[in-house]
Parts: sequence; structure tokens; C-alpha cells
Amino acid sequence: MATPAEVLAELRRGADEILLETELAERLKAGRPLRVKAGFDPTAPDLHLGHTVLINKLRQFQEFGHQAIFLIGDFTALIGDPSGKNVTRKPLSPEEIAANAETYKEQIFKILDPHRTRIEFNSRWMNTLGAAGLVRLAARHTVARMLERDDFKKRFEAGQPIAIHEFLYPLVQGYDSVALEADVELGGTDQKFNLLVGRQLQEQYGQKPQIVLTMPILEGLDGVQKMSKSLGNYIGISEPPGEMFGKLMSISDQLMWRYLELLSFRPVKEIEKFKREITDGANPRDIKFRLAEEIVARFHGAGAAKSVHAEFVARFQQGALPEDMPEHEIRVDGSIGIAALLTRCALTASNSEANRLLEQGGVRVDGEKISDRGLKLAVGKSYVLQVGKRKFARVRLRAK
Repeated sequence: MATPAEVLAELRRGADEILLETELAERLKAGRPLRVKAGFDPTAPDLHLGHTVLINKLRQFQEFGHQAIFLIGDFTALIGDPSGKNVTRKPLSPEEIAANAETYKEQIFKILDPHRTRIEFNSRWMNTLGAAGLVRLAARHTVARMLERDDFKKRFEAGQPIAIHEFLYPLVQGYDSVALEADVELGGTDQKFNLLVGRQLQEQYGQKPQIVLTMPILEGLDGVQKMSKSLGNYIGISEPPGEMFGKLMSISDQLMWRYLELLSFRPVKEIEKFKREITDGANPRDIKFRLAEEIVARFHGAGAAKSVHAEFVARFQQGALPEDMPEHEIRVDGSIGIAALLTRCALTASNSEANRLLEQGGVRVDGEKISDRGLKLAVGKSYVLQVGKRKFARVRLRAK
């Protein structure tokens, strides 16, 4: 059985900040199972690997005997989270929220132990709090404190509008911690202000303030911007295993270590061993294979992971692709047409030649024959382009 110090060391893994770490150490020593909360607004129907950074940390707490509270913010989604936004965020309809929440409930148990997970909806207490209760809650915080928050401060100084309801979001998120009597709350680094509001409100309500544990924001496939469905740089946890495997293999060697730290369940010592192997001359691709197979197995099973691994090797390694193909990094707005991309990568002399080859079936993208002259390829991904039998290029599309 792990000692409190060993548990703390493991919980520290990948974390950006723990406030206050001394308080967490004390509660771990006390031996009581902790109530560990992480909230997710159901703003889209599908979870992606960026969301799982927090869910993985919840799972870690579960493994050490603590209770995971997966909070679905069906009430806060009606407000719209302003975190990191320079404009007012459009709230969702109750129907959209309900539909998305159902998919969340289905997906999280691919990671969390259902027997140790408590699912809550913050509408349960917010709907009963009422207008008078919300006014009393608002009286516990000041406008001056709200304007200390970075995104609000920047918008205020720039003369951009801040709607009154946006100030309610941190208060409601903080009140969630009061309602749940949370010992620990997890959130991304962009949520730090809101999480600290939870600590303040708990103290005002006579509770022991929660420990705040922030996790880094996971970069998407482009290695630059936050993983996001709207940016097209995401890996959805419900995507087909082959697509998931291929996307993971497309990440840069540098980003691979970030994904291993935040997404892998492998012990830290094993990841350090991988780093030594690379120093000794191992191919980073082989480490990436292990990462891709681990992630695919988590969401689709070990059999599917081994199968798509074998398919990937057969398709991309066994004589199909040259080891020394040219590599390009191209910046575009949103997407680029296939003909223009072939020309920019010097695989064709002109767009007209590219269109002719497309019609003749002489173009492949990631091994698949392409004949659609109107095909557009999105930023945030990398592609292997092939023209004829001998012309190849690997291209990564980034946003301008």
C-alpha cells in the first residue's frame, strides 16, 4: 500500500499547481476518503483527449481510494463559461445541454470506475436556490475581485462588453463546491480563478476550503493551440480506432512526451526509460507506437489496438513509404484545397496538373486514392501525400 508521501508524488504528476500542497498532504495523512470534484459543461456531444487530462487525474484519485465526483454543469452551461474568452459566450439551449450530458455519462466510464464515481448535475441545487438565493450568493463577491480575473480585466480595459451574467459563472462554480462539500477540485489552468472562488465561498459558508489542483491545457495535433473540436486539432475518444491511432502517430516527437505525461497511465519510471532509449538511438516512432496502442486500447480494447497497429505498420512501413520523404509545414486559414497543397509541396508543377492527376487516380492522401478535386484538408493535422509511385511528401498544416 502506498504511503501518503508516495500518493502525493503520484498526484503531483503532470499537475501545474496544487493550492495548497501542504493541505493536501495533511488530508491524505488523515486517511479519510476525499471528495474530489471536476466539472464539465456539456457544450459539445463528444469528449476529446483534452478533456481526459482531468478525467485521468480523477481516476488516479479513485485508485488511491477517494471518491470521484463527475459534475455535469447543466446549469452553468446555460450561462456560458467566459474563461479565456474575449467576447461573451453564447449559452446553449436546455435541449442541447441535456443531449450532450447523456453522451458524457456514456463516455466517462471508459476511464472512471463506475462503482467509485458519483455523477452530479449542478441544476439540482441551483434550481432550488432560486432568485433570492442567487442574489445572496452574488453579495459574497465584489466587482473589484471579479475584475482581477485576467480575461475580464483585459475586456474591461479594452472597452469590450462584459455581461452581468458572466460574473455569475465563477460564483456558481464556486457554490458547486459548497453544495458538494468538495475536498479537492480539479481544473485546467484557465480555471484557476474560478477554483479559488470555490475556496473562498467554502470558508464563508463555514466549510474547510478545498484544495485546488490545476492541470495543463493539452495542445492539439498542431502542437500549438489548445485541443479543440472547433480548431480541428482534436482526437475524439469515440473516433474509430484506426483514425485515433493515425492521429496519434501524426504528432511531433516533442509533443509525444507531453501526451505521455498527461494521457498515459504508464509509471513515470517507464517514461524516463523511454527517454533513455531515445538518447541511446531508439526511433521516437517506436515510442509513439506504444502511446498510440495504449490510448486506443483504453477506448476500444486491446484487440482493436493491436489490429490497427498491425494495419498501420503494413500500410506505412512495409515498403509503402520512403523513410526520407520531404517534410513541409504550411500555414493556411482553416483549410486548403488538395490541388493547391500538392503544388505548394512541389509534387505537381501547377494546380491544373494536380487536377489532371486527381482525375486519373494518381494521387493518394494517407494511402487512400483521392479523385475529388474539391477536397479540402484541415489545419491541425499532418498528411502523407503521394503522387504516382515515387513522389512523396509529409505535410503538417498549421493555422496562420
